[in-house]
Parts: sequence; structure tokens; C-alpha cells
Amino acid sequence: MLVDNVNPAREKLKSGGKLSACWLQAGSNVTAEIVAESGIDVGVVDLEHGPGDIAALTSQIQAMKNCPAVPFVRAPWNDMVMIKRILDAGAYGLIVPYVNTREEALRAVAAAQYPPAGVRGIAGSPRAAHYANQSIEYFKRANDSIFVFTQVETVESIRNLDGILSVERLDGIFIGPMDLSTSMGHFASPGAPEVKEAILGIEKKVLAAGKVLATVGGSWEDAKEKYDRGYGLVIYLSDTTTLGQAVRERVAPFRKAFGGL
Repeated sequence: MLVDNVNPAREKLKSGGKLSACWLQAGSNVTAEIVAESGIDVGVVDLEHGPGDIAALTSQIQAMKNCPAVPFVRAPWNDMVMIKRILDAGAYGLIVPYVNTREEALRAVAAAQYPPAGVRGIAGSPRAAHYANQSIEYFKRANDSIFVFTQVETVESIRNLDGILSVERLDGIFIGPMDLSTSMGHFASPGAPEVKEAILGIEKKVLAAGKVLATVGGSWEDAKEKYDRGYGLVIYLSDTTTLGQAVRERVAPFRKAFGGL
């Protein structure tokens, strides 16, 4: 649980620590609560590919309130209005997709910061500011509490990576392997040798720049390998796909024994 608007996930990542993470892609406060109570460090609500809206996001973050899990959100786009609303709902981490240039990275970071550091609109009424009950305390800490990743997922973003990494207030890079491989001409094939080589190059630059590395993992074994390579956060669980995997594993012996419909 967040105390005094301090973000323990940010503190740990910035100090070189590692965090477990799970996608929250169902738009459900129930699955968000289940995941948060199961001991995950970070629950990442996916508004890029998930069905949720701001109202659903608010209920998902509320469901995580009494757990240690910290709410992060992947924005649907690099849009200052949407980012403002995500942060006003109470997110303490932000993943911004499809950031391809230094200028776009600057825009993403500015959207997450109150002036004069950025352009985030300020109001005491939203949930993040405790509905005006503790707004001043939140305002004082917010700029130093929000963790911002931008995604590297295109050939253009690789070409402009040095410029993106030069953005001082950018905390980390989230590598999107499926989109990156597709952008490189290997449709949904992050295991292609050329893509793997490109990812290794991204990793090297990000770590050398002192930024935090994040990505997705297909299994604990895959995630462990990435943590060992220097990643600070790997999303290797999901409230949708992990459920599907668990059901398939349990249905398989039934089908073998009794068949199906």
C-alpha cells in the first residue's frame, strides 16, 4: 500500500532493484484485487490493448488499495489529456507506447509532471489528490513519485534511441518485442535472430544510460533470464492469458480421459 504518496516501486527500480509485474488486461476490479492480493509487486493496467476506460481503471486501482502492489498503467497513446486522467485516477507508474523520437519522449514526460517541470493539469478534486482531503501533500510529491517508461517498439525508435535516452526525467525503457519484430519485417516473431540482436543492442544502451529496463516475459524462466541480463521489471503474468493457460493445463487431462463436446 502506498503511504504518504511515496512510490516504493519507483524507489526500488531507481536503486537497481527488481520487481515482479502482472498485466491487468481484463478491465476488471475483481481480477485486479485477486492479483494484488496474490503478492505481485506491480499491477499494470493495460489501456492500450485492454477494454478498460478511466472509470474501470479507477475501480481497478481502488481494488489494489490495501495491498503492497503498486498500480502502473500503459496508456493507450502518448496523449497529454489521457495521461493526465490516468494519473488523476491514482496511477504511480506510466508506460507510454509508440514513442519514436526524443521530442515524443519529452512530450510523454512533460505530460506526467506538474508545471514548471511539465504540463500536467493540476486539480485537487481527483482520486490521486484524495478528493481534496490531502491534495497539497500529493501535489508536493507527485513529480518525484511517478515513474515513466516509454516503449521502444519500432525501427524508428531504435534509430533515435540515443536521443530518447538523453531525456533526463525519463526513468526507463519498455521494450515491446512483438511490435518491434513486426516493424523489423518479422511478423510477431521476436525470436528472429535479427530481432534478438537488436534487443541486445537496446539493452546495452539503456543500461549504459542508467535507465531502467522493462519488457514482457512468456514464462518465469524467460523472465528470470531477462532479470539476470539487467531488467528491473518484467511482466510475465496476466489476468487474462495466464488464466487461459491455467484452464488449458487443467482441461487437457480431462479431454484425454473423457473427450469433449
